[in-house]
Amino acid sequence: MSRRTRNPLASAFAKYVAEATVTEAEPVTPTMRRIRLVADGPITFPYAPGQHIRIQINDPLSVYGILRPAETLRTYTIWEFVPEERALELRVHLYEGEGIGLKWAREVRPGEPVTFWWPQGDFFVRDAPFHLFVGEETASAAFGPMIRQLGPSARVHGVLESDSAEHDVPVPGPHRLRRVHRDGAPAAASRTLLAAVADLDLPGGTGAAYVAGEARTCQMVRDHLVRERNWPRTSIKVKPFWTPGKRGLH
Repeated sequence: MSRRTRNPLASAFAKYVAEATVTEAEPVTPTMRRIRLVADGPITFPYAPGQHIRIQINDPLSVYGILRPAETLRTYTIWEFVPEERALELRVHLYEGEGIGLKWAREVRPGEPVTFWWPQGDFFVRDAPFHLFVGEETASAAFGPMIRQLGPSARVHGVLESDSAEHDVPVPGPHRLRRVHRDGAPAAASRTLLAAVADLDLPGGTGAAYVAGEARTCQMVRDHLVRERNWPRTSIKVKPFWTPGKRGLH
């Protein structure tokens, strides 16, 4: 992938695009990879923890990209943003599949150039009496920076699911979420995660819930909070990152 051969139409989108180089790429867990990017110039875009960038796998403004728009960009949550170092770190869950985003995340190496489109998304923390985080491996990439932003005085609750203890992604800061493990069961429509949420002892009243990961599991958790816990839907932010058979859904 070359970042130097871009369609002339790209000039119209230049303020949304940045060039970078991969400086580090290494495993965090057996199914999670850490990828660090350093931009060619200062990074001036606005950013809130929990937002994502889009990596350009194929140029969306090329003939190929125009004919196959679904095969161009893939979304990855920013784990850490260090503007003074012009650096972004991604944490990418390598779930089963053969999509172009998974191929890039598995194979990219230090020294390779990358074009990325600036942060987007509204999945970030809000003011609330307490905060509830629920998700699996893919969600941890967003939860880490969001929890870090809250600081030590925040009231934080939640559950992180993974396949086994060796797949647990460390979450920064003093807050600790409950850990549960599927032990080989499917992550899609996960009854393990739903049961753990149902078992949580939460404060009275309504906080802010952040539910992320596999789409059907997210729906199950949201329905539980609404129907069994009487939470208003407006207090629950859902971010589906993937679901089986859905191409392009990170």
